[in-house]
Amino acid sequence: MTHAPRPLRIGNASGFYGDRFDAMREMLTGGELDVLTGDYLAELTMLILARDRLKDPGAGYARTFLRQLEECLALAHERGVRIVANAGGLNPAGLADAVRKLADRLGIPVRVAHVEGDDLKDRYPGSLATHAYLGGFGIAACLREGADVVVTGRVTDAALVTGPAAAHFGWAPGDHDRLAGAVVAGHVLECGAQATGGNYAFFHESRQNGRDLRRPGFPLAELHEDGSCVLTKHPGTGGFVDVGTVTAQLLYETAGARYAGPDVTARLDTVRLSQDGPDRVRIEGVRGEAPPPTLKVGVNRLGGFRNEVAFVLTGLDIEAKAALVREQMTDALAKSPPAEVRWDLVRTDRPDAPSEETASALLRLVVRDRNQEAVGRGLSGAAVELALASYPGFHVLAPPGKGSPYGVFEDVYVPHGAVDHVAVLHDGRRVAVPPAQDTVVLDDVPEPPLPQPLSSGPTERAPLGLVAGARSGDKGGNANVGVWVRSDDAWRWLAHELTADRFRELIPESRELKVTRHALPNLRALNFVVEGILGEGVAAQHRFDPQAKALGEWLRSRHLDIPEILL
Repeated sequence: MTHAPRPLRIGNASGFYGDRFDAMREMLTGGELDVLTGDYLAELTMLILARDRLKDPGAGYARTFLRQLEECLALAHERGVRIVANAGGLNPAGLADAVRKLADRLGIPVRVAHVEGDDLKDRYPGSLATHAYLGGFGIAACLREGADVVVTGRVTDAALVTGPAAAHFGWAPGDHDRLAGAVVAGHVLECGAQATGGNYAFFHESRQNGRDLRRPGFPLAELHEDGSCVLTKHPGTGGFVDVGTVTAQLLYETAGARYAGPDVTARLDTVRLSQDGPDRVRIEGVRGEAPPPTLKVGVNRLGGFRNEVAFVLTGLDIEAKAALVREQMTDALAKSPPAEVRWDLVRTDRPDAPSEETASALLRLVVRDRNQEAVGRGLSGAAVELALASYPGFHVLAPPGKGSPYGVFEDVYVPHGAVDHVAVLHDGRRVAVPPAQDTVVLDDVPEPPLPQPLSSGPTERAPLGLVAGARSGDKGGNANVGVWVRSDDAWRWLAHELTADRFRELIPESRELKVTRHALPNLRALNFVVEGILGEGVAAQHRFDPQAKALGEWLRSRHLDIPEILL
């Protein structure tokens, strides 16, 4: 009689470059683990690391990861916990060498491997960083050959879980359902505390119920051979794990029912969630399909230079004050106008305000140009010279500087075979990872049937957030807003009420943009993709909230006619 392999306990200790430093130690000491992952990369991070490497060719990786290992490598070795992280950034080989030197200095006998092949910068002249999103089978090859630490460059966030899972369970590239389950687990884990109560829409209810959200613990998954898992956290750590926190993270930075990656396309419309006890959520039923025939490639380029100044307008005549300073600045910049000029009047002021801050509005001027001089001295001189010659109460939040560079992000796609995916083992051997052979062109899933509408009855004008949660984020120049509810009746209302057209009404900024709605009935959720709302990506700082992190909370604050039985 054969027995199924034991579950793989895989945790996360970083959701971004700059996350809580001591999370690695907390995860290693808080309970049993087999693998500890860390996600250090994002679109903006790749640009930051590229600028680091321009100054120092030996840089390009997340230095905090090394400092964390200095404290924790011995602990991981003693406990038999393998570490897998994408902290290699633009220089995974350099980071692997640095980890070996650290281990030698500390006298810890660990085997360090790395994954490379994602760097395509030479094929895109003029780019600062160009990287393909690799899958998990390079990581799996390193682990199967005995690596204790694996560092990578730009792999997908979920690859940090699919790789260890494939190595542990012996999965092959064709095990689509199992891999899809690992992708879903990886997607929930990759943002750390967002799965354990961080950034959670209904945080106030949780605090009222006695849950401590001051310092949420980091998540872990008990992953099974069939691809199902239980999402949980170490006992005694802060925060909480329930169906709501997991739903919120599932919707984060996704789009439709098909969640595509280099290893597999996971069908988010098949995910089933259930509470499996305190701080335990079971994830099962995930179906997988062959991956698409191309790999996503992120291209980061220098877009030019930007500068900004925020004029503070206090008290009466806010609109007139804004008009005056706008006319004055336009005249002053007329001799050498920047290529792009954007004004935003933010009415944070209140009538008869009890403090000067609450009596004040902000008028933001943002300028961009390929030429740094056009956004530097011209702007700063014009703004400063108005100090005694403009509206009453003139002052600015801070004087503008000389202009700073900004980046732009672009998605392109290449065939799997165009990338040399290689696992560089701890002994120096190089193992080529073959490209996916079984692929399927990605199509949208047909719109699923919606539930019967909620029976008509009395309504109350109230914020959407009294009924629905939301989580939003960025994907290049696009934003997604996932909206979910917690009861079948609320879903019957939301599915019919919150259409793409209604979304545009509630978010005026999206009215001239393409908004696509995706329904996920299993999660009682809708996912909206707003194309172009972030301009050329987060590094371009196109809008007030450049990563759309609070776009969902803005939506929740908008008022609708909500059935009284839901309130």
